[in-house]
Amino acid sequence: TEPAQLLAAVRNELLQLDPRLPIATTKTLTENLGFALLPARLAASVLGSFGVLALLLAAIGLYGVMAYGVTQRTRELGIRIALGAANRDIHKLVVGQGMKLVLAGLALGLLVSFAVMRLMKNLLFGVSATDPLTFAAIAAVLLLVALTACYLPARRATKVDPLTALRHE
Repeated sequence: TEPAQLLAAVRNELLQLDPRLPIATTKTLTENLGFALLPARLAASVLGSFGVLALLLAAIGLYGVMAYGVTQRTRELGIRIALGAANRDIHKLVVGQGMKLVLAGLALGLLVSFAVMRLMKNLLFGVSATDPLTFAAIAAVLLLVALTACYLPARRATKVDPLTALRHE
């Protein structure tokens, strides 16, 4: 790289000027910064991993709640299908129920995080405490994960056989 080549040339020039000059190690600024920022990068990686794990657990939990709800409502869904409800209607019913919960949780979470970030604004450098792009990106990811977690039980709900559902009860 260019800084490393320049560094070698500077070191050789210094040694030519005074061979007794003690030059133990020479590093570029990028190498020094990389080493100095290693603990912060490691902490960010660990915290990011915890965030991904929390998102995964939330998705699994939401999927579990929605799947349980679909199982509990098998008779109702069977009746709706027997009376002529389209797959689209069943999807809207099940996904809508889950997304109501998600939107309520997301609204509450955004309000709390907005308040907490305003308190922590002195700890942030180069990023606004209330950066709308960050909040929008987080909300979009959460909504996408929640929509996927709600869609899978909704798809299963459309496959309910009305006769089996009514006989089962």
